[in-house]
Amino acid sequence: MSGDAVKGVAAVAPPRPRRQALPPLARFLIRRVLVAVLLAWGVTVVTFVLTNLVPGDPVAANLGQRAMSDPEIVAQWRAEHGLDKPLWEQYGMYLQGLVQGDLGDSQQSHRPVSQDLAEAVPATLELAGAAILVSLVLGVAFGVIAALRRDRLSDHLLRLVSLVGISVPTFWLALVAFYVFFYRLRLTPGSGRVDPALGAPPPVTGLHTVDALLAGQWDVFGSAVGHLITPALVLALYTIGLLTRFTRSAVLEVLGQDYVRAARAKGLPERVVLFRYVLRSALVPVITVAGLAFGSLLSGTVLVESIFAWPGIGQYAFKSATTLDLPAVMGVGLVVGVVYLVINLIVDVLYGVIDPRVRLR
Repeated sequence: MSGDAVKGVAAVAPPRPRRQALPPLARFLIRRVLVAVLLAWGVTVVTFVLTNLVPGDPVAANLGQRAMSDPEIVAQWRAEHGLDKPLWEQYGMYLQGLVQGDLGDSQQSHRPVSQDLAEAVPATLELAGAAILVSLVLGVAFGVIAALRRDRLSDHLLRLVSLVGISVPTFWLALVAFYVFFYRLRLTPGSGRVDPALGAPPPVTGLHTVDALLAGQWDVFGSAVGHLITPALVLALYTIGLLTRFTRSAVLEVLGQDYVRAARAKGLPERVVLFRYVLRSALVPVITVAGLAFGSLLSGTVLVESIFAWPGIGQYAFKSATTLDLPAVMGVGLVVGVVYLVINLIVDVLYGVIDPRVRLR
């Protein structure tokens, strides 16, 4: 074959198929996961540094003044807990243990911090999960009703309810609810997560309601739900008010868009217009508020847990901070930071699923 023929064959040869690029949603998720990993490392740095900058001497808080007068005991305690080493070396030891799943030992309970948190976090997660579920259902429903009935009596009433929910202090509401519904009316059970006579269900997830269902213990399930109702509603009231106002504002903004008017002009049923066009666009800011609210519920339940004797992460963090239990304080800070990162990651994923414009940027 001549050289010209070979060139001709090469000229008409089909180009090699290009490697198919990842879908936009996959690229979006990969970027968010990488950012979350970097932020998680930043959380460890901030948690470690801030914990070690807390004023006070952990040696005095844990040993007491009598033991502090003996230099040998103090030196032994510092060496045992690594406090005699430079700060950067302590951080290296902390990271090394963290990679192995070791958060250190609590100086108060004398148990691994991971074991303490494994018992406290599910309790708070159950309480905050119930509160955010009630908040989403009622807050979004109230906000949509208020927007669709703008400037009518129902709109004014719902806005008043949301204003009250945002304004009332949560700890005061918890005290009033406990006094009225338990002490005076006997409508709800007392403190704790389950009746002491029944006992906790066999631990599987740490969530008493779920574990009771898995074990088929319906009496324990009823008791766990009864104990959960009052503190969950107390925590949910603020978030309901917040979501009501944000949902109303978002729905009103979407209702004035051209594509909503065009959908109505086509003769589509109002139900289709509401769920397919209005709510889908209005959910983006609502999801943001709900994610932040859930994170704050997980990390800010100290007073409610104290009033209802709920053995969650709030009580554990309070006791650790008052006794300068540094490993426990760092463990709580790390858990709270990771919770916010996971929630933000979930919110970003929901952004990409609901609004295609987000994942194409």
